[in-house]
Amino acid sequence: MSLLQELFSLLYSQEFEPKIQTLPGSFLRNLTESMSTVSCNVSADLESCRDEKAALILKFVAIAAILIAGIIGVAIPLIGKKRRFLRTDTNLFFAAKAFAAGVILATGFVHMLPDATSALSNPCLPKNPWSNFPFSGFIAMMAALGTLLADFLSTQYYERKHERQVQAVRVNSADLASESGFVPVAAGKEEGGIHIVGMHAHAAQHRHNHATGTEGCEGQASEGGSHENTHSHAHSHSHSHGFDDDESGIRHVVVSQVLELGIISHSIIIGLSLGVSQSPCTIRPLLGALSFHQFFEGFALGGCISQAKFGSLHSTIMACFFAVTAPIGVGIGTGISKFYNPNSPWALVVEGILDSISAGILVYMALVDLIAADFLSKRMRCNTRLQVVSYIALFLGAGLMSSLAAWA
Repeated sequence: MSLLQELFSLLYSQEFEPKIQTLPGSFLRNLTESMSTVSCNVSADLESCRDEKAALILKFVAIAAILIAGIIGVAIPLIGKKRRFLRTDTNLFFAAKAFAAGVILATGFVHMLPDATSALSNPCLPKNPWSNFPFSGFIAMMAALGTLLADFLSTQYYERKHERQVQAVRVNSADLASESGFVPVAAGKEEGGIHIVGMHAHAAQHRHNHATGTEGCEGQASEGGSHENTHSHAHSHSHSHGFDDDESGIRHVVVSQVLELGIISHSIIIGLSLGVSQSPCTIRPLLGALSFHQFFEGFALGGCISQAKFGSLHSTIMACFFAVTAPIGVGIGTGISKFYNPNSPWALVVEGILDSISAGILVYMALVDLIAADFLSKRMRCNTRLQVVSYIALFLGAGLMSSLAAWA
């Protein structure tokens, strides 16, 4: 027997046969099978509940219900900022926003990620690669990291834009002062209310000395001494708070826009999932769950838009864009349901990937932009009652949204 014959028989022995299946050719063949649009593994219960006429009526009801829920949710913080009871700086709003954050977090972990895992590990799909690697978790992780990158780049952009505006104001102030015969004093001194050099460093030093521990909570209540010390310290507070307000304003702008993009992409995906379904048994529970979820997503987004202090036109455009995306997704799904087969391997792959991306985005936004931003703030540290109420609201929102997984 020649050497080539021996190698050939060795490669095709039973011991090496499973490994041959992982070669590029087999991998590509399995991917091709994953692109199939032929129905697979349709349950008898689901098929018996199929009713296109009833499903179409429910889809119109869903479009109206989701649209109304989204409009009401996003409008409350925007309208409420002009009402004392509903302003975004009240403890009630703080607790309600924590509830909404719990709803969004549960949506990512309990609804989207398990659905993605179920779709990508479905027996209809080839075992290699879909069952040999946790694609849903990996895609969700990459989506979360991608959202982090977008968050970081947006923050950098707005900080540089703000710094250019500050520099322009300083140059204009210096020009006006020189024309009037007034020369600003450097090294952080001020005359006539102009403080040009060292403001950022002074504010940072003040925060380092006074914004931690109980001193940061007490504010000026514990400050005493002579009139000069009081005036000096009060002036220090004004610069520190001004610097903090600038940073906080930039952060609110970034959070509101990243949250808007993430929620819009997620809303389109869940709208498509409802729209392509032809089973009233599937649509009915989704209708209530999505309306509930859309209301609190809108509330969280509306609060962030209100805190960013956009103009009325900008705020209205962002609110309307959010409110219509999920209904548009339902409409698109209804339009393609005639030729789209949700039970095919191709549909399972698309659904699993999109659900994984949504899960990663929602988990990042809930944990970083909503929960961490509020629960690690000085306001939360300094108010024990607000801590208790906010944590209860957070767990209640997450628990209620999770419980809906039993029906939807």
